[in-house]
Amino acid sequence: MASAVLPSGSLCAAAAAAAAAPPGLRLRLRLLLLLLSAAALIPTGDGQNLITEDVTVVEGEVATISCRVKNSDDSVIQLLNPNRQTIYFRDFRPLKDSRFQLVNFSNSELRVSLTNVSISDEGRYFCQLYTDPPQEIYTTITVLVPPRNLMIDIQKDTAVEGEEIEVNCTAMASKPATTIRWFKGNKELTGKSEVEEWSDMYTVTSQLMLTVGKEDDGVPVICLVDHPAVKDMQTQRYLEVQYKPQVHIQLTYPPQGLTREGDTLELTCEAIGKPQPTMVNWVRLDDDLPQHAVVSGSNLLINNLNKTDNGTYRCEASNVVGTAHSDYTLYVYDSRAGEDNSIRAVDHAVIGGVVAVVVFAMLCLLIILGRYFARHKGTYFTHEAKGADDAADADTAIINAEGGQNNSEEKKEYFI
Repeated sequence: MASAVLPSGSLCAAAAAAAAAPPGLRLRLRLLLLLLSAAALIPTGDGQNLITEDVTVVEGEVATISCRVKNSDDSVIQLLNPNRQTIYFRDFRPLKDSRFQLVNFSNSELRVSLTNVSISDEGRYFCQLYTDPPQEIYTTITVLVPPRNLMIDIQKDTAVEGEEIEVNCTAMASKPATTIRWFKGNKELTGKSEVEEWSDMYTVTSQLMLTVGKEDDGVPVICLVDHPAVKDMQTQRYLEVQYKPQVHIQLTYPPQGLTREGDTLELTCEAIGKPQPTMVNWVRLDDDLPQHAVVSGSNLLINNLNKTDNGTYRCEASNVVGTAHSDYTLYVYDSRAGEDNSIRAVDHAVIGGVVAVVVFAMLCLLIILGRYFARHKGTYFTHEAKGADDAADADTAIINAEGGQNNSEEKKEYFI
């Protein structure tokens, strides 16, 4: 920063010349003197001994400006506003604005708070230190303004499934410009935004094109603001979507689902739509309904079933959006169809039990026979050599064996 300090002697000489000048010239000299005096008061220097920081504050809150001196030599500290009006000179406040309050004053710091900040307070504030040469630095106050209003508008209050609708969201008078985000339920969507600037303020409008289905009925569309001055600012509208009926046929009777001759069949038609269907119609494909069939609202009742009732029965439901249907195919079995199946099931169970008993008995018999033969064979080998221990030769041993030849006949072994 260039020096602009004038010697005090020069100012005194100029003042004396102005006093001695003719009246016509005196006014010009006095004006020049004022300009020279103002130039002499402008601080100069490189600002290296002063420290300050920029301030960002939300409209309506408090901004704090700090002018600090790194190496204090008891020089005067002064704070000026963007119009270069003195806010504080040391601890004295010449400016008659009570929103400025002294927070701290010492030889090394001048700290001032500004309450209830508005957009008009934005700009450069100057810290001046009257050293030789004087020094000056500036700090910038930036004011954030949240959107004044957030509005969401849906092109149609009620839409039909498959229809594309337009949804708009507007965030008015913010600073800086707002970013708008879209959500359908928990799913984020992408919109198209336009920004309009007016007097340093911004109005943002975002457009969302949305194709709706029946699953969107009652789902919120959320417009959310992303802005440094505000958190969790959003607005929403719930979608109202009309859709054609969804039809389902419920078998009420017989509960086991087996339809036999002579039984009763009862079907219930369940239809859900928006708006709710007011009329449900039962028909039989490729034929008329049986004469003994009774239709009561959404129910179809057929008593005393017979094979001539076989066929496909259709339930139709409609509303202003469209018509839908569901089919049930009837097949009537013989009256003993269920009983025959039960008998077969019992027969199979009995046969299986008998086979198991037979197998078990055969296993037990084999075990007993095995033990018997093992015992009989051991006895034969035990008695065969009795009386032969003292014989001199083999012939004598045979003769001396107990029972002689008769015993040998008894020791015959039979194999089956």
